[in-house]
Amino acid sequence: MELINKYFPEITTDQLQKFRQLEALYMDWNNKINVISRKDMGHFYEHHVLHSLGIAKIQQFQPRASVMDVGTGGGFPGIPLAILFPETEFFLVDSIGKKIKVVQEVAKALGINNVEAIQSRAEDVKPKFDFVVSRAVTTLPEFINWVAGNLKKESKHALKNGILYLKGGDLDAELAPFKGKCSIYNLNDYFEEGFFETKKVVHVVL
Repeated sequence: MELINKYFPEITTDQLQKFRQLEALYMDWNNKINVISRKDMGHFYEHHVLHSLGIAKIQQFQPRASVMDVGTGGGFPGIPLAILFPETEFFLVDSIGKKIKVVQEVAKALGINNVEAIQSRAEDVKPKFDFVVSRAVTTLPEFINWVAGNLKKESKHALKNGILYLKGGDLDAELAPFKGKCSIYNLNDYFEEGFFETKKVVHVVL
């Protein structure tokens, strides 16, 4: 929790309490359904919660904005972002039903009312959103093919509507087809922990 306070000192007491409850909820669910690597649970806040919130360092979502999290797994980055932006609507999608069950139960337990979670393939989702977010579920070119039709045309944020993709490593080859349409933000510019040394947020405008 010190990490959340350190990098997001403006959060409310209610938000802090929700973040505090996350670890116990995921530990409980992880014993039933493996949604987070067991070895990673010891670094839950750094590797999962703070990593998800890296997107918030790049873009602050406005009230009534809509954000789709594709391949959300157990709810990352969607659940932490939904806590941070309670007036933004989050639509969490995963093709695996048991993972969506975890998302729904975590949101219910925390009283997070701005989250809708459904079992679906990304390609089958019809609504349009201001942003699509994800944590490295596939290569960027394939991901872009999945969600290219899901973005609203009119932008109302500092960044143009598009994809905000959490990924690490060398992205030159993946991003080559999108030269001029993407920006890379290094998370080690915002977070000093070693885990973020190679972590990035890629913003792609289609």
